[in-house]
Amino acid sequence: MGKPRLPDVEKQEMLDLPMLLLTLLLTALGLVMIYSSSFARALYESGDSAYYFKRQGIFALVGTAAMLAISRVRPELIRKMAFPVLGVSILFLILVFVPGIGRAENGATRWVSLGISFQPSEVAKLGVILSFAAMITRFGENMETFRWGIAPFAGILAVIVVLLRLEPHNSAIVIIACTAGAMLFLGGVKYRWFILGGCAMLLGLVLILGAGGYEASRITAWQDPFSDPTDDGYQIIQSLYAIGSGGLFGLGFGQGRQKYLYLPEEHNDYIFSIACEELGLTGAAAILLLYALLILRGYWISMHIRDRFLSLTVAGITTLTALQVFFNIGVVTNLLPSTGISLPFFSYGGTALLIQLGEMGIILGASRQCSAGFL
Repeated sequence: MGKPRLPDVEKQEMLDLPMLLLTLLLTALGLVMIYSSSFARALYESGDSAYYFKRQGIFALVGTAAMLAISRVRPELIRKMAFPVLGVSILFLILVFVPGIGRAENGATRWVSLGISFQPSEVAKLGVILSFAAMITRFGENMETFRWGIAPFAGILAVIVVLLRLEPHNSAIVIIACTAGAMLFLGGVKYRWFILGGCAMLLGLVLILGAGGYEASRITAWQDPFSDPTDDGYQIIQSLYAIGSGGLFGLGFGQGRQKYLYLPEEHNDYIFSIACEELGLTGAAAILLLYALLILRGYWISMHIRDRFLSLTVAGITTLTALQVFFNIGVVTNLLPSTGISLPFFSYGGTALLIQLGEMGIILGASRQCSAGFL
């Protein structure tokens, strides 16, 4: 007789190993690139070339432990936390405007300092995903009606969008709106509401650009960075120099030049430019392949989860990750206008990394409920 087959129940209690390995690999690669991209600035600012690397490493260790712990949390508790997380995120978005708590940086007040500094928009993204998943699950077939399928969701989005616009943080608005739209699409909302929503976003964009300000200058810099090479176009020009100088195989790990205080935010939003410079097209393609595998695996898990709330939550988190990767790569390559969007698992930022690993913990926990085993 052959080896007895494991019962399906035991398979369902195993977390998804490919998703775990992809997450850990991206986090490890992110730490390596944090060190390479930041050591010049860290040495200049603090006298310790490993300053940013050590701080990010601590958050990576804590985040990994949190990810594994969250993967053991029961789905019922995740569902109960949906609206508390949303409420806390709205509270943090309001605290941004409180003197002594909110912190301005680069002309925008997007940070809250409560012992540690973080962007409330990161919490808001998760709050929208969890609350929308809970509401869609509860309303069920009523999602096709305006009363249940549009009004409550639009109300939540309106509050968050207004608060983000006051900061201002337009990139977070776009990402949250797109993620919410994807979840509503999966929830069964009729197509006409997406057309109306798209028109509303387009109108808002036209009004913002028509008012001038920094948004209009960024559009000009995007269209022709060399029209203002020492100011608005400076950052994207240095980013393109880094990407172009990498060639096919790169200058070699640690051998990049733009990180020597030429490229601003080289260890943060523009870390992918340094990766291209040092690892070349082949290294950049490998990183993008890992992201693609992570995103595809997330959607695969979502499609094979029997619990509708968990399925929607995983789809929302995966969509959020995909959008952030797309927008970040689009910005550093000048495919899109400059926005403040970090690259998941790579960009420097401890609390952002904690939240991202926590989100992966939710996906890993949900993968225990998969009905199709593993590929």
